[in-house]
Amino acid sequence: MYKEKRPFRSEFVPIRELSYHVQRWGGATGTASALPPLVLVHGWMDVAASWQFMVDALSDAFAQGRTIIAPDWRGFGLTCSAEQRHVWDAQFSAGPPQGKLAPEGLEPAAPSLLEQVGTGDRGEASREPRPARPRALREVKSVGAADTYWFADYLADLDFLLDHYAPGLAVDLVGHSMGGNVAMLYAGVRPARIRKLVNLEGFGLPASQPSQAPARYAKWMDELKSLHRGELDLKAYNDVDGVARRLMRTNPRLSADKAQWLANHWARPDASGKWRILGDAAHKITSAHLYRLDEALEIYRQISAPTLSVEASDDSLGTWWKGSYTLAHYHERLKQIAQAQVAVVQDAGHMLHHDQPEQLARLIEGFLG
Repeated sequence: MYKEKRPFRSEFVPIRELSYHVQRWGGATGTASALPPLVLVHGWMDVAASWQFMVDALSDAFAQGRTIIAPDWRGFGLTCSAEQRHVWDAQFSAGPPQGKLAPEGLEPAAPSLLEQVGTGDRGEASREPRPARPRALREVKSVGAADTYWFADYLADLDFLLDHYAPGLAVDLVGHSMGGNVAMLYAGVRPARIRKLVNLEGFGLPASQPSQAPARYAKWMDELKSLHRGELDLKAYNDVDGVARRLMRTNPRLSADKAQWLANHWARPDASGKWRILGDAAHKITSAHLYRLDEALEIYRQISAPTLSVEASDDSLGTWWKGSYTLAHYHERLKQIAQAQVAVVQDAGHMLHHDQPEQLARLIEGFLG
């Protein structure tokens, strides 16, 4: 199995009635650094651990003394509601299991300390011993669990997270896919908070028309009903090997050792032993809101940070939209940003941080300086 060069630490931060799971590399809590924090935000149906390969590929000269953090967005990974967190705390004493899971079950914790967030206005980090991991997680449904997700919530969550980790500081922000779209909008809404911006295949969506609105709202309501009937449930897998095979089917460039490692973070076994993806099925529901290109472009115009847009050599937009929305259209949108440049990662698909982490790390290091 893949071996991490830079193991992460898990932290849980109270954000907007959620217990936000954040992976952290370097920069011990309370340690000041002259280097801007590097914030990595993942895409749809992904998790913070997805960045591990790229973080490992960063040079020691770049990573030394730098705080690098990556959250699990709401509804993904180990981020959960306050109610669900309370149940986990009661069941497992120090919360849900973290880190690598062995194929034969859940291994004892290593290292022996887990940074957890305690009380306080912004959540002061405290260290408590981590117990041996249980062999399975009991599925817990929180009170008032969301059955739909609104894009603006990601911007607000990021804003709160930056207040916690980098109060008053401008950060370097890297986002992939959905996370890239969040990063672009956030950089325009809060330009003073971003020193430099890197967008990995966060292309936005095709332009919409007001005439699409009635059908869109109807589709949203129909899919909500499908969700509540269980028709959108995510597939369960018999074992972690099945999860790894699924990852490799989705991305043929993903090597077996990386797929096995990632599967242990992308899914968890339930009480019956079935492995379930750590993503809420409600994310599959089409948004009720149309993509407003005029609004997005106005926000792009407010981005003051130098921006690097990174694309894979495989044409993701061509695969998804069949000509209705192309790279040429996207490049026209980028002209609204004062300082924007484009780079291409060769021999890579949409999951370019998995396919070519070394190539991507060199691009990011060169841009961020």
